[in-house]
Amino acid sequence: MLLATDLDGTFLDGDPQDRLSLYQAITAHPDIQLAYVTGRSLEAVMPLLADPTLPQPDYIIADVGASLYNGETLQPIQPIQHEIDQLWPGEIQVATALAGLPGLERQDVSQSRRCSYYCSAEQASSAEVQAAVKKLGCDLLYSDNRYLDILPQGVNKGSSLMRLIGSLGLDPEDVLVAGCSMNDLSMLTLGLKAVCVGQSEQALRERVTGHGRVFLTDSPGCGGIIEAFAHFGFLGGQGFAAETRSETRPGQAELVIVYHRLPYEEHRVNGKLQRRRPRSPNGILPTLLSFFADGRKGSWVAWAECNEGERFESRTTVDPEKYRRLTAARVPLTKDEVDIFYRHFSKEAFWPTLHTFWERAVFNEDYWQVYLKVNRDFASHTAQEAARGATVWLHDYNLWMVPAYLRELRPDLKIAFFHHTYFPSADIFNVIPWRRQIVGSLLQCDYIGFHIPRQVENFVDVARGVFPLKTLERQNCAPRFVTYACAVGLETMTTALDTGTRTVRLGAHPVGLDIDRVRTALASPEVQKQIHHLDSELGKVRLILAVERLDYTKGVLEKLLAYEQLLDNHPEVQGNVTLASICVPAAREMTIYDELQGQIEQAVGRINGRFARIGWTPVQFFFRSLPFEEVVAWYARADIMWITPLRDGLNLVAKEFVATQGLLEDGHGVLVLSEFTGAAAELKGAVLTNPHDRTDLVQACYQALNMDPQEARARLRELFDIVTYNDIRRWGDEFLAAVTCSGPSPAEPCTH
Repeated sequence: MLLATDLDGTFLDGDPQDRLSLYQAITAHPDIQLAYVTGRSLEAVMPLLADPTLPQPDYIIADVGASLYNGETLQPIQPIQHEIDQLWPGEIQVATALAGLPGLERQDVSQSRRCSYYCSAEQASSAEVQAAVKKLGCDLLYSDNRYLDILPQGVNKGSSLMRLIGSLGLDPEDVLVAGCSMNDLSMLTLGLKAVCVGQSEQALRERVTGHGRVFLTDSPGCGGIIEAFAHFGFLGGQGFAAETRSETRPGQAELVIVYHRLPYEEHRVNGKLQRRRPRSPNGILPTLLSFFADGRKGSWVAWAECNEGERFESRTTVDPEKYRRLTAARVPLTKDEVDIFYRHFSKEAFWPTLHTFWERAVFNEDYWQVYLKVNRDFASHTAQEAARGATVWLHDYNLWMVPAYLRELRPDLKIAFFHHTYFPSADIFNVIPWRRQIVGSLLQCDYIGFHIPRQVENFVDVARGVFPLKTLERQNCAPRFVTYACAVGLETMTTALDTGTRTVRLGAHPVGLDIDRVRTALASPEVQKQIHHLDSELGKVRLILAVERLDYTKGVLEKLLAYEQLLDNHPEVQGNVTLASICVPAAREMTIYDELQGQIEQAVGRINGRFARIGWTPVQFFFRSLPFEEVVAWYARADIMWITPLRDGLNLVAKEFVATQGLLEDGHGVLVLSEFTGAAAELKGAVLTNPHDRTDLVQACYQALNMDPQEARARLRELFDIVTYNDIRRWGDEFLAAVTCSGPSPAEPCTH
């Protein structure tokens, strides 16, 4: 069958549960073809095509019947479109002919093969307007007591729908038409099975009352269409109507964390899978776990590799003593799915684009389908875990599409999303082929958090290119964040958007540091011993420290070249400083970094070959991962921390260095920080530098080397206050508090 439906007031209207039920039924039934028949232009329909909760149309009849498109390709349907084109005199000709007539106000909406105006009923029926339209050889259509459309002669929703039905060879008895306004009259009176939904334009209801094939309902929008399915006996009639109201059965978790990693590590001993506490220095995991320490009923949804023929546990305990009511819900993925979803697609398509290296991105449609499948599996598991009305907290770009699937499965949930990586501007993000689907999914959230205001506004700009959004609230970024003093600074940011169907709230929440973890490490005898060892090894040589992963976004090579220029420009520092670069290798599967690794090793060899002398090595390069405690010892001994990513979402290494130096009695280390890190918008007191400008890199490092000790200590105190106050616990608490406040409407501000 074919459902040919108007949009505004019909298919996009009605009780939210009725809308969800109808949309799910259409998506689930391949026998139903869908045609949007609307007064909107194709351009104005495009945002709906990006809304993941809406079923995608097979056909689009736009511009009140003047434009017809294939719903998949968005190409005109020929030869019907050509026939209509021949009847249209042209927009400029029509607008010129009506320009001098009083009482006509041109609508500022996109349109093709029609001209639309606002006017009164008297003006629409005036002799001047009627004569002008007749002279143009066009038709006039007036609806809802304000909308006037000038259309090609003989063209309207009904005539175009009949042309489409004929071209498809459909049986007219297999077509259901739905509408709500006078511009739907032409298709409701074709003699097809039709429904005039509740709350329709009164003039329309009067015109179709008594028409034998038109079913009038009291239920508005989608509720009326569901009743019409039952009334006309489509797809089982009453049984179909009942089927549309099925939904996923709720679980018991009040808070569901959805993360790509489990809260414990899995490893094999003698072929058997065993668990242990995470060894990775990821301070976020213990913080997220802490929300379940009070006995809150919760679930942690993450992927786990599933080998063929091996028994798979879908649900396990996490720590029965510390988190007695927390369950890990494991999403089974094959090794191939893990490789494609995480190691290849996420890292080769999304990671470079997010960090503004779009020219490095590789987009693969087959991999995208695997990504969708994995996100769908995550959503399914989450829907089964969450209690009715529960809060679901999703993490990062690996799970961009989960909100779309989850909102469809569980519309009762409060969905929150935190974006841990950088979010770029629209001109970068829009190179992603699936940007509309991604944005449409994220806008199904109730709350979306980013590290800093700049990332919030970048997302808003991207979303505005997909949806017609209205800004509901804005707030000043100062004093928490830097405004004009760095590349990622911003004065104000958007905090609430109206998508037309929901309010989406936004916020900036830079991830904090686990200060106690640094304090404990620094106080340990092993770290103190390591610090003394570094002191004796370095003597009076000042230490410039760099700690980063092997990645082209981190600016490792650019920093080495700047250091080489520093030694060239300032011979007096030779023999008096050394650069210790701790570079953590990428996973063995990440072969995209092999070339970069070779370039870095060549640069280190060249610098040491040019400048080294007996007793002094310019660069100490450690290409391995060091235990956190050993890194803390390096932090404590460093005079300058040189952090120069070309782009970074936040950068916790900067905060670890500040915390370590601030906890020392004689802490005096200087933080030189790329102004393209998220942390630059928060860490007032750092010496900011542009990593894309080698001269600036050199000057900033030289400034730090020659900084007055009193200024260095003053800067460190300011930085330490920021890092200790805005710690990891405050980050989590503030984020969840903001999520809790995401329910009230703009007229009811949150006072949490």
